[in-house]
Amino acid sequence: MSKKTNYSYIGIALVILVFGIIFIPKIIDRVTNKDITREESRSQSLGTSDNQDYTSDLVYIPSVDGGNRKVPDFSFTNQDGKTITNEDYLGKVYLVEFFFTTCPTICPRMSKNLVQIQNHFSTSEDFGVASFSIFPETDTPEVLKAYAENYGITNPNWHLMTGDRETIYKLSNEGFYLYTAEAENVEGGFEHSGNFALIDKKGFIRSRLTSPDNPLIYYNGIVSEEEGIDDEGIPQQISILKEDIAKLLKE
Repeated sequence: MSKKTNYSYIGIALVILVFGIIFIPKIIDRVTNKDITREESRSQSLGTSDNQDYTSDLVYIPSVDGGNRKVPDFSFTNQDGKTITNEDYLGKVYLVEFFFTTCPTICPRMSKNLVQIQNHFSTSEDFGVASFSIFPETDTPEVLKAYAENYGITNPNWHLMTGDRETIYKLSNEGFYLYTAEAENVEGGFEHSGNFALIDKKGFIRSRLTSPDNPLIYYNGIVSEEEGIDDEGIPQQISILKEDIAKLLKE
């Protein structure tokens, strides 16, 4: 092997080493400083513009058993100390989110967007929200009540729920496929999805199509209409979500 070849290998090795020193820590930092690290749906990768070519047909989401994906049975305690189940939402169009009141990153943005949607449908008695706390040890009914008052949550069909942690995590990860996990190395101590699930009056998960065979599945709940598009090129989906809620309310 010639000296020239040796120098080439040495040069390549140096490039790889420099890349690792400079860029890998940045990649790790971007992941660990957000509390959403799993993309459980395709709603995060649909383009870099808020003028995307969505089709407005609302479809059912297939389940693993060959049917349509439906909200699993649940029973938790809300901010008023009342027991709320999935049956309390039958006949209503509603959104599902997983959050916690001490979340320092995406939850405040998600809550503000939900309040904006709440106010948009303020005259509808058939619209609601189901917010499940992933930190139930801290999020007691009293804490959830204060959180609701702080954010201006007034819709009587918006229940902020707490209960058994294992049951909530199973509902999130296995019931909705919305990622939730405890993570000591991230800010706030938890990783969780920033997406909203849209549920129809019969309890089925619905969404519009992004192409003839590609359902959106879930809607990005982090980026606001005012932002339009965030720093990472992810477009807001609140506008299309409001359109789709209005369609389901008419069904």
